[in-house]
Amino acid sequence: QVQLVESGGGLVQAGGSLRLSCALSGGTFSRYFMGWFRQAPGKEREFVAAIDYSGSRTYYADSVKGRFTISRDNAKNTVYLQMNSLKPEDTAVYYCAADQQRVVLGKYDYWGQGTQVTVSS
Repeated sequence: QVQLVESGGGLVQAGGSLRLSCALSGGTFSRYFMGWFRQAPGKEREFVAAIDYSGSRTYYADSVKGRFTISRDNAKNTVYLQMNSLKPEDTAVYYCAADQQRVVLGKYDYWGQGTQVTVSS
């Protein structure tokens, strides 16, 4: 059973940085396409970033391009989301997701429990 556990969320001032981590267990990490999504209160969940199996190809939502960086360490079974120049509108619960197919914006099979990111103005 694949499980995803996020960590690294918290409260930060606007302009600050946070690094989220997501560890995968119960599967061979390098066989999973990984994504990050977020959901703000009263809003639908939205795509943030994704990364392919080797880490050679990445994808970003326009709203985070140039500020966020997704990466992965297949030796540590972990995907990261480095978030810089944070804005209050980045406040949300952030979820990581995994799928053996290259889904990018599509439906992922596995989801983490989420980690709260709050950016104060």
